[in-house]
Amino acid sequence: MTFFIMPINKRIPWIVLLIFSGLFISSCSTTTTPPERPNIIFVFTDDHGSHSVSAYGSRILETPNMDRLASEGILFQNAFVTNSICAPSRGVLLTGKHSHINGQLTNAQVFDGSQPTYPKALQEAGYKTALIGKWHLQSDPTGFDHWDILPGQGNYYNPVFITPEGQHQAEGYVTDIITDKVIDWIDSNKDGDQPFMINYHHKAPHRNWKPGPEQLGMFDGIDLPEPETLFSNWSGELTGGEIDEEALEGRTTGVRTQEMTLMNHFSKAWDLKFPPDSVMNEPYAQSWKNFHSRLTESQREAWDEVYDAYYEEFKELDLEGEELLSWIYQRYIKDYLTTIVSVDDNLGRLLDYLDETGLADNTVVVYTSDQGFFLGDHGWYDKRWMYEESLHIPLMIRWPDGIAAGSENSDLVQNIDFAPTLMDLAGANIPDDVQGRSLVPLMKGETPSDWRESIYYHYYEYPGEHAVPRHYGVRTDTHKLIYFYELDEWELFDLEKDPNEMRSVYSDPEYADVVAELKEELIRLRDKYDVPEVDPV
Repeated sequence: MTFFIMPINKRIPWIVLLIFSGLFISSCSTTTTPPERPNIIFVFTDDHGSHSVSAYGSRILETPNMDRLASEGILFQNAFVTNSICAPSRGVLLTGKHSHINGQLTNAQVFDGSQPTYPKALQEAGYKTALIGKWHLQSDPTGFDHWDILPGQGNYYNPVFITPEGQHQAEGYVTDIITDKVIDWIDSNKDGDQPFMINYHHKAPHRNWKPGPEQLGMFDGIDLPEPETLFSNWSGELTGGEIDEEALEGRTTGVRTQEMTLMNHFSKAWDLKFPPDSVMNEPYAQSWKNFHSRLTESQREAWDEVYDAYYEEFKELDLEGEELLSWIYQRYIKDYLTTIVSVDDNLGRLLDYLDETGLADNTVVVYTSDQGFFLGDHGWYDKRWMYEESLHIPLMIRWPDGIAAGSENSDLVQNIDFAPTLMDLAGANIPDDVQGRSLVPLMKGETPSDWRESIYYHYYEYPGEHAVPRHYGVRTDTHKLIYFYELDEWELFDLEKDPNEMRSVYSDPEYADVVAELKEELIRLRDKYDVPEVDPV
């Protein structure tokens, strides 16, 4: 994972990670009901790369409220997804099963809401359940007593929401509004005999990263550090298409042909947010005009004052090559980070509310994301790849009554583990066909002797946006083997010597034994998870 140098900024990171220990409940193989079952708040962001969380060592942003969760609970250092894309990740979250089992392989499928999910299990165990925010699974939510969701990706400003009763529109910024709704629902359901579970799902920081009114221009005048791999130039975007064959030796063809570079695939309309009249022939121009027109007059005036100035700067500088890429990176990362600042501020509102109402001690708060994200690493944005920036997710869990403050865990965990963990916490039955495992023993500081030593990953959405080829692979603590099966190409990375994954050593004779061992492990995992030989897409 690449980390950066922190600029002088008001948001200075700090975190104290103490030795993990403490009293907790249950075990991996048995579900137990504590004397007073906890309330559960599952905070889920969209595309939040863990290298923009200061608890994970980020040097570009302080996230004090996320850090607070980590320092008052447990931080998982090695949390990963099974399929780094929005809808499939949500299908895994709900079911505890890999994409090929739950049926949500890409963003194109409609989620089968009739199948067993953890919200249904919690309902059966006596919990009130709710979902507020982003859903992105096309079918209506099931297993929730209350739901209030964004249609599709939703809008950052003045968003529409869908409920069982119909649609309504709220004025304001989506992260603030979702938080208001979550707190209001908790406040209305906190005094009954039933414990509650609420999915608090943000739109942010999903593309196209629109700052809230309070964050507009907040990084102006600051040059944020660039990732050391920003100028990888793997597809020749900085050299007019000329490929650096030496740098790409042993790399998959997909690295050359992907469509996710900041230099070549960033929209001046949608991503850089140039004034609508200046980008009429650009991709996403109409979508951008639609957003601009939905703003209130005061919102539009504040927006235009900031973004018109960026456009004028762009025209005046007339940059090329690496200087142009640096300028685009600054605009991208600043917009991205402003949306996370709002998420972090609103997380603080929620934590303060729990303290004020006396709910904090027996409420489990989970913070995670549906996948990681490239923050200019290798000159890229987006996700999808099994590379670390896309694969790794933040995961912090606080429960004062059950987790020792300052705990930390470095075992390999995945999002297939979320559903059984929440079932276990609620004292619900965990079905035998759930493929993940409860994290409860890890939160207790007790790693089972048979805990996994490798993870399985599988990405399916090709052809598709950003042109990332289908691939599957295995990751251990030290190495990663990836097979791009439609290309019949392999990559192997030594994560200890090459954490930025710059050089594949698959063909290096010194790694022949590692290749053989990981191929055997890959076969074992595909058999364990019942992966079909024929691609189900």
